[in-house]
Amino acid sequence: MRIREREFERIRSVLEEADADGPMTAREILQVLEDHGVEFDSAHRVATVLGRHAQSGDVEVIQDQPYRYQFSDRSN
Repeated sequence: MRIREREFERIRSVLEEADADGPMTAREILQVLEDHGVEFDSAHRVATVLGRHAQSGDVEVIQDQPYRYQFSDRSN
């Protein structure tokens, strides 16, 4: 599995485990990751990983200020 895929799966699994619900900013997601002992480079890296998966429909990007990210129902 490629690094980007592993990062995406790690983000998704931690958010599921944390029962994180609804759209979240990259900074909020980073905080949840850190709260669960998962190191991630930065909120920018979280946004980059999730933004790439938005292209395939796995993540919805809500283009507000700041951007918010939400996993699509079809993500498994």
